[in-house]
Formats: sequence, C-alpha cells, structure tokens
Amino acid sequence: MTNTLLIGLIVFAIIVAGAFAGAEVQRRLPKHELKEDTRSLVNVSTAVVATVSALVLGLLISNANTSFTRLGGEVTTLSAEILRLDHLLSRYGPSAEPARQLLLNFAERKEADLFPEHHGLVHLRNPSTYEQLQRLEDTLLTLKPANSRDQWWLSQALILASKIGDATWLLAQQVGEGTPKAFVALLVFWLALLFASFGLFAPPNLISAATLTLCALAVAGAVAMFLELEQGFGAIIHISQLPMHQAIETLKIESRSENAP
Repeated sequence: MTNTLLIGLIVFAIIVAGAFAGAEVQRRLPKHELKEDTRSLVNVSTAVVATVSALVLGLLISNANTSFTRLGGEVTTLSAEILRLDHLLSRYGPSAEPARQLLLNFAERKEADLFPEHHGLVHLRNPSTYEQLQRLEDTLLTLKPANSRDQWWLSQALILASKIGDATWLLAQQVGEGTPKAFVALLVFWLALLFASFGLFAPPNLISAATLTLCALAVAGAVAMFLELEQGFGAIIHISQLPMHQAIETLKIESRSENAP
C-alpha cells in the first residue's frame, strides 16, 4: 500500500517551495519588471491554471470517493454471500457441517487479510485464505444429495461459493487501480506553478508567508485525501470492517446454537 501521508508531505513541500521560490524571484527582480501590467498578465495566465487545477482535483476526489464506496459495497456483498451460503448449508443438513466449518475458517482469514491490526499489512491475495475456499468447494462436490430438495440446496451452494470466489478476486484486482503517477505529478506541477505566482506578488511579511503555507497544506491534504480514498484499505481512511465482522459473529452464534445439547 502507498504511504499517502508521506506523499502528501512531499506535495506540501513542493508547493511551499514553489511559493517561496516566487517570493525569492520577486526580491531579485528589478522593480520595473513587476509593474501593474505584468501583474495583470500573470494573474490572467495563472487563473487558467487555477481553474484547470480546481476542476481536475475536484474530479479526482469525486472519482476516488466513488471507488471507495464501490469497494465498501463489494465487502458488504461478500459478507452477505457468506451468510447466505452458510444458511443454505444449514438447510442441507448435518452432512454439510464440515463445509460450514471451512466457510467460517475462510471468513475469519478473509477478515484478517482485509482488516489487519496494522493497516499497512493488508493481504488481498493470500493463497492460504483462498485455499480454504477451494477446500470448501471440494467438500461441497463430495456431498451426495438424497433427494431433489437437497440437490437444489447443493446447486445453490455451489453457485454462491463460485460468486464468493469471484468477489474475492474482483476485490483484489480493483484495489490499486489509482490515478496514474504521471498525472498526479502534472497536477502537483500546476499547483506549484500557481503558488509561485502567488509568491511573486505577495508582500514580504509574516502574514503572507503563513497564509501561503496554510493554503499549501490544505491543497496537499486534498491530494493525499484522494490517493487515500483510492486505496480503500489505507492507513488513515479504510473501508468499514463491520459487515464482515457481523457476518463472522453470526456464523459463530448459529454454529454454537446448533451444536448445543
């Protein structure tokens, strides 16, 4: 997983450097180079850059939020499919108990992969977790339906197991599909250029320096925000664990109640 906090700090440093580079250019240039007509030209030119940067940054945040919401929905769907599969297997009968135990093992391992204690250790392609699902499918294939009713339960269980496998791989493939690095670098260049124009005409005092620094921090935070949202399982912002956790707790409660004397 990308360290978005570090990237945000780097972006902040680049934008602030641009602002103070503009201030340094102002100090070195002759006064006649910074007349009102020059200021007007710079303001008009940078207004175009500011408009494009604002539009692009807003679009990236919107797309990242959409991706984050979609990933959260897929985790919820996976949790619901696990619950539905367990319900089908319970309806099948006692012979499906080994398959239910494998399903519980798979769900617990999947939760540990997606939501580890340390958020930087997300493991979306854990082969041992997927092996549990394969063992579940193999176990289902060994069941011998006694009648058409059991045959229907088994066929539906196999379909759901296949959907769970599809959801697992889809989740793994979608995480990491982010904005191209070159495009992010171009956006940062636009922002640095924009703040350099601010510094070029800013009065040389503490208020100006503080204002430019805080604004640079806000913009860098927005860049880090959309990068964090794109990951879905980031260290600062991550998808809710609640649906998966509730599914596992439900499996455990139903297992205990059915095994109780």
